[in-house]
Amino acid sequence: MPMIDIRGVTKRYGSSVVVDDLSFTAEGGQVTGFLGPNGAGKTTTMRMIVGLAAPDRGSISVHGRRYADLPVPLTEVGALLDAGAVHGGRTAYQHLWALAASNGLPRRRVDAVLARTGLAAVAGKRAGGFSLGMRQRLGIAAALLGEPRILIFDEPVNGLDPEGIRWARELMRSLAAEGRAVLVSSHLMSEMAQTADHLVVVGRGRLVADTSVSELMRAAGGGTVLVRASDPGTLTRRLAEAGATVREGVESSLLVSGLTAADVGQLAARHGVVLSELTPQRASLEDAFMELTRDSVEYQGVVA
Repeated sequence: MPMIDIRGVTKRYGSSVVVDDLSFTAEGGQVTGFLGPNGAGKTTTMRMIVGLAAPDRGSISVHGRRYADLPVPLTEVGALLDAGAVHGGRTAYQHLWALAASNGLPRRRVDAVLARTGLAAVAGKRAGGFSLGMRQRLGIAAALLGEPRILIFDEPVNGLDPEGIRWARELMRSLAAEGRAVLVSSHLMSEMAQTADHLVVVGRGRLVADTSVSELMRAAGGGTVLVRASDPGTLTRRLAEAGATVREGVESSLLVSGLTAADVGQLAARHGVVLSELTPQRASLEDAFMELTRDSVEYQGVVA
């Protein structure tokens, strides 16, 4: 199975440690979501995987080899790290054909990836006139040129419209289903929840979590219960006495944590409080991510 293996990697720029003793594996047959706040070291890690930066310590291998030792890298690893890294004067076709020719790939691969990424109709247009979403598609097309077993995408859905985001999600899922290893970073938690099988979460360059999506959601808990009551004041007091934490929700609801829905219902019945709603709330991936990385956020704004 193809894989990316990162062991004890550290990268410094001057006095700043950007990646700090990071270890994880992205395996074939699944989409690995690579998550973290701005400045967490995600892009630097991806650049090190493809040899654009060198680790100060540790090792990185793809298929058990260093990227620099791959005879034809484009046939082993495809990467989209910067959608703007294209000559604006070249057409989409020319850009892809230059990459194909320099890697000994047949011209038919250019036609194939243009079709797969929905760019066949604009193949003759200059890339400099493309929108960000179209440049993202062109970058994905370039990554697919050599039919690699490993694919790396850094924020690939930036600039895509809803149809494009769904297309990118289905593409990544299909690539993983073909047995390829897909490593993708994104700040869109709702999208990662639908796309990734496995998650690697980093903060300030260090590993925070390495787990499946379902395990992370379970760990985040869903210990919040939404309640609407005939006497919210009385219920709030009784819940607090029972050790629960109660917050005001929207439309006169209460958000209760620390007790299960069954506990809340029994307590309300015991004190004669009529409930019109009692709904367990499932934690979102965004909630879990925010909880995991709350001490790793470099720039925090203040909500008035």
